[in-house]
Amino acid sequence: MALSTLIQQMVNGVTLGGMYALIALGYTLVYGIMLMINFAHSEMFMAGAYVGLFTLTGLTNPKLVGSGAVAFLTKNGIGLVLLFTIVFLVAGIAVGLLGVVIERTAYRPLRNAPRLAPLISAIGVSIFLQNAVLLWVDSKALPFPQVFPVIDLKIYGNASISTLQIFILVSVVLILIVLDTFVGKTRIGKAMRATSQDRDAAGLMGVNINTVIALAFFIGPALGAVAGIFNGMYYGTVNWNMGFLPGIKSFTAAVIGGIGNLRGAMLGGFVLGIIESLAAGFLSTGYKDVVAFVILILVLIFRPGGLLGESVVEKV
Repeated sequence: MALSTLIQQMVNGVTLGGMYALIALGYTLVYGIMLMINFAHSEMFMAGAYVGLFTLTGLTNPKLVGSGAVAFLTKNGIGLVLLFTIVFLVAGIAVGLLGVVIERTAYRPLRNAPRLAPLISAIGVSIFLQNAVLLWVDSKALPFPQVFPVIDLKIYGNASISTLQIFILVSVVLILIVLDTFVGKTRIGKAMRATSQDRDAAGLMGVNINTVIALAFFIGPALGAVAGIFNGMYYGTVNWNMGFLPGIKSFTAAVIGGIGNLRGAMLGGFVLGIIESLAAGFLSTGYKDVVAFVILILVLIFRPGGLLGESVVEKV
């Protein structure tokens, strides 16, 4: 019984950790390049869930696309792949562009200001987006269309993994591999790493700093949007304040892994998700948040740079 519970909580934790990792990457991308915490990033997660909800609802509405198209998109394997590809692309591009607009209007004018100024601006953007959805969309939780066929597959004893969890895990791993390859191997990825190491020197070497920063603000929110859709599919609802707690947890994951380190954000997301699920399974659901933040405190005390970060000595 204990072993099956352990396996089940590990499966749940890896699934949850994958979503945390996607959101944490947005925090760490922006911090690595601009040394600022984009606290409005949690609302990119929420916005992505709503865009995905509306796109999926529209594509499965017979009055808009026709009953034949709906049947193909929801009852056929190729149709399902096409359906979710469109949903992820629409949400990712829309929320990515929203992130670029926010950077251009709320953060770029404060780029040379004291660090507290863009932090306050980010909190203001977060509050604005939350209230915009609250007032202009709906104050109640909206059900997320359950189009994906969910089948539970037995692993051991009472432990099982659903086809939805497999879909989320495979998608998250593929996204993480693609992003890691993009940042590590491509020309623009090298420009992003150069800007992260020394923004002024990168600019002197011909790197367009504004383009690199805008790209970071596009990729991060796009990944958050994908995580928002996964969250809607997994839990079945979306609401206007759904981004707050996952956003804080994902920031915690980024710090645990090493803020500014992409692989650290990935690792931190999975570690936090697994720890949280184990705490919920073996202690109580009421303690899962407590355990997660206790782990954060311990990491900050004993390894401030994070699991994959490095302690940097500031020279005087």
